[in-house]
Amino acid sequence: MTYVNLGSWFQTSIINKDTGPRSIPISKFLSSGSISLKIPSLHQKQRKPMSSICAVLAKEETLQEDQRKPTFDFKSYMLQKANSVNKALDAAVSLKEPAKIHESMRYSLLAGGKRVRPVLCLAACDLVGGSESMALPAACAVEMIHTMSLMHDDLPCMDNDDLRRGKPTNHIVFGEDVAVLAGDALLSFAFEHIAVSTIHVSPLRIVRAIGELAKAIGAEGLVAGQVVDICSEGLSEVGLEQLEFIHVHKTAKLLEGAVVLGAILGGGTDEEVEKLRNYARSIGLLFQVVDDILDVTKSSQELGKTAGKDLVADKVTYPRLMGIEKSREFAERLLNEAKDMLSGFNQEKAAPLIALANYIAYRQN
Repeated sequence: MTYVNLGSWFQTSIINKDTGPRSIPISKFLSSGSISLKIPSLHQKQRKPMSSICAVLAKEETLQEDQRKPTFDFKSYMLQKANSVNKALDAAVSLKEPAKIHESMRYSLLAGGKRVRPVLCLAACDLVGGSESMALPAACAVEMIHTMSLMHDDLPCMDNDDLRRGKPTNHIVFGEDVAVLAGDALLSFAFEHIAVSTIHVSPLRIVRAIGELAKAIGAEGLVAGQVVDICSEGLSEVGLEQLEFIHVHKTAKLLEGAVVLGAILGGGTDEEVEKLRNYARSIGLLFQVVDDILDVTKSSQELGKTAGKDLVADKVTYPRLMGIEKSREFAERLLNEAKDMLSGFNQEKAAPLIALANYIAYRQN
């Protein structure tokens, strides 16, 4: 059964897709004022420069050659990888006694979602020369932890949400007590799954991967971002530096962990791991910037979760501090910085990570 919905991939993008690569720090970007993009009129006639017949033929030959090059089918890739992850998750977290806790775990874990994090893990592993089997347990572990974070995020003591992925949240169905325990169970099982189920990888790399994941979600990672986010609610003096800290830790750290785990388990060199870490940090922050934009521009039905909840909770967001257009421009720069980190790799193998960066930037839910 396929859980991925990528129909929105073909809709209008959030940010300008046609802008060339640029790498501008946020501090410099914010102080630079508005940026105007000159777009030529569709009705404006373009003068053709004088050129030789040979040059024209060479250009036509290049165009024909480009048309013959196979294009990367991102939708098929995502469906294939998500199906692999879904099957592995279904097998890993089976329905057994105590039935209620396992039902609760499976309810949220198998509720669908785009599976972006586990696919990032698998793509990074492949990029550095590894195979899918080497990273699949880690990819599942990342999704278990992501699911746990959503279950706990939705609790009345946190964001108090009733809707997740178009369905009632876990605590609405199973109660707050079971939802907390099911999240805890997914968290602990994630590490067990990497340790026990990872194959064809040296013990040293497995231990290194477990350490990376633990750091990504602990008091220096996801938890740190969540705590600062809670403490920042209702405060008027929260600035961009604090907002960036929240999102780098709350959102980007787990995306970074997913990519770095794949690179480590796939046998990547230290240099390759660090390049992919920087790529992941950019797309992790990009993910949250886009999330903030969608929260104020889309409906609950379109998002599959409660829209406008950040505004109701009086949370500081990028659109609130920068405005919608500046937020979109910042997202564009993060996208280009992420792609720059992949320039030294085999571009055919890097295609999934490039496409995933584009998808995060242009997603509609």
